[in-house]
Amino acid sequence: QVHLVESGGGLVQAGGSLRLSCAASGNIISINAVGWYRQAPGKERELVAQMASGGSTTYADSVKERFTISRDNAKNTVYLQMNSLKPEDTAVYFCNVWIKVVARPTGSYWGQGTQVTVSS
Repeated sequence: QVHLVESGGGLVQAGGSLRLSCAASGNIISINAVGWYRQAPGKERELVAQMASGGSTTYADSVKERFTISRDNAKNTVYLQMNSLKPEDTAVYFCNVWIKVVARPTGSYWGQGTQVTVSS
């Protein structure tokens, strides 16, 4: 079984920064693609950033040059560094990780979500 624990959300003023973390635990053999999504009230969940197993990254246009996705394979942890935050970045942020675990095929796992609120 795999557990994902997110942390790092909170309230910040516009222009500020936050770093989200997503730590995976369990019978993990390897972590493949990783990503961060967000969902604002009344809106659909959208992709914010993703990193392929080979390290290539993709960002939503709205966060390019401000957000950076990274990973620490030794710690089974994924990060999202968010700089120059704007009120429109306010949302619940979810990590999504493709993980190969013992005796099971690679599967997609979601974090519990962490609230990010940016005040103007």
